[in-house]
Amino acid sequence: MKYLYYPGCSLEGTSREYDISTRSVLKALDVELTEIPDWTCCGASAAASVSALLSLALPARNIAAAEAVSDVNDILAPCSACYLNLKRAEEEARHGAEMLPRLNAVFESEGLKMTGRMRVRHLLDVLSQDIGADRIRRNVSHPLSGKRVAPYYGCQCLRPYRVFDNPEKPVSMNALIEATGAQVFPWHMGAACCGASHMNTHAAVGTSLVTAILKAARGADAIVTVCPMCHMNLEAYQDKISQNCHDNLRIPVVYLSQLLGMALGLSETDIRLDMNLSEAAVFSAGSSIVAVR
Repeated sequence: MKYLYYPGCSLEGTSREYDISTRSVLKALDVELTEIPDWTCCGASAAASVSALLSLALPARNIAAAEAVSDVNDILAPCSACYLNLKRAEEEARHGAEMLPRLNAVFESEGLKMTGRMRVRHLLDVLSQDIGADRIRRNVSHPLSGKRVAPYYGCQCLRPYRVFDNPEKPVSMNALIEATGAQVFPWHMGAACCGASHMNTHAAVGTSLVTAILKAARGADAIVTVCPMCHMNLEAYQDKISQNCHDNLRIPVVYLSQLLGMALGLSETDIRLDMNLSEAAVFSAGSSIVAVR
């Protein structure tokens, strides 16, 4: 399996552990990644407030750059926000007759051209649909037996594009978690919003949403995520929320790639649990939990 890889800005900064563990796990599963050369920011959430065209041109430029270097048709994006922006550019270019020539006019000075052949894929899509739980299970050397893991999807990998899972009742992580030997923690908050940037702009709203998620996860050994923003919100405010609630709502939060890396027996260097903000759960061969900071 081969994919063009778009890491995005967060995975080179505050979420480096997501990038490192993703590359390590996919390599262990014999998946070949080719990073898109000279990739640039997808526009995150800020570009749309400046210009509608800019909000499409920024991610679309990366799709055009991918087309220029390879005949591979799939772009893999681990970050949910990056995935959503690139996916929106793909959809607009493919289904909006006037948009593709407008975008190509923006890239013309760079010699880039977007044809519409590329398909943007989220990491969870690739893991669940292309690689599959059976292949992961065959490679597990350190089963996470007895651990209860709460799958948290967030919003952006599922909405508004219903590509690989049901946005209201997602299940694509379940088989992957079970393939590691862990149990899926039964809860109803997997597709709930974490507040996204409201944790900074409307703290009371964001805190309320995160508090509800952490309370619902009580009884799980860890929450597993696939989005840097969700991961940050669920990790960074646990101490403050616990103090406000006069209750201990602290729980390890790990990326799906880190969880899979544990089960595959990858090293600390390969999955970088030491970079997590929460007390990241390290599941040893004996399935014991060791807290690391």
